[in-house]
Amino acid sequence: MDITWLGHSCFRIRGRDVTIVSDPFPPNLGYPLGRLSADIVTVSHGHPNHSYLVAVEGRPHIVDGPGEYEYEYGVTGVFITGIATHHDAERGKSRGKNTVYLIHMEELTLCHLGDLGHLPSTSQIQEMTPVDVLFIPVGGMGTLDVPAAAETISLLDPKLVIPMHYRTEEYDGGLAPVERFLKEMGLSDVPQEVHIALSPATLPRQTQVTLLDYKGTKARTERKNRVAT
Repeated sequence: MDITWLGHSCFRIRGRDVTIVSDPFPPNLGYPLGRLSADIVTVSHGHPNHSYLVAVEGRPHIVDGPGEYEYEYGVTGVFITGIATHHDAERGKSRGKNTVYLIHMEELTLCHLGDLGHLPSTSQIQEMTPVDVLFIPVGGMGTLDVPAAAETISLLDPKLVIPMHYRTEEYDGGLAPVERFLKEMGLSDVPQEVHIALSPATLPRQTQVTLLDYKGTKARTERKNRVAT
């Protein structure tokens, strides 16, 4: 399995037979998506920055709410559970609903928190665990702030943590930079990877934070554009 961060809360997850894209965003965020295709697209909530479906070519299956979804691609089975949560700490009164997705594929369990805005309840923690890879918002602004993100990680106890939805050179949005989260976690000089290749055998034994770099995608897109012209 190969995981690439495309910016904001959008990831491309490539398995042997299937590609999943989470929370696609519009061009005005500044991140260069380039040509993007997928078999499945997950949408955590209806904000355009997380539900810009026209960015994804083809006719993917759209998963956009709580429930259970099962797909077969070649020898790969994908089972997705959508868990109802909220975009704020007031049970959705300020920002509405959010769906957390638990994705089971290739003997790994991935959890994309979308724009989760509150600590998960005991019952939600039970639904979200065990989890191997956690995609977690760390920038605040209606999503988990830094202390809440750190506490959520402690509650879910994932093997690999991938921060998302934070301030970058491309997009500010009033979000906090990822460095605040890293400081809260007691980390410094965390290397950035363009993508990560994962299997059950390569998972860390204890919780580890990995930063993914959307600029690798940007560089590839710029190279393709130069070749095309």
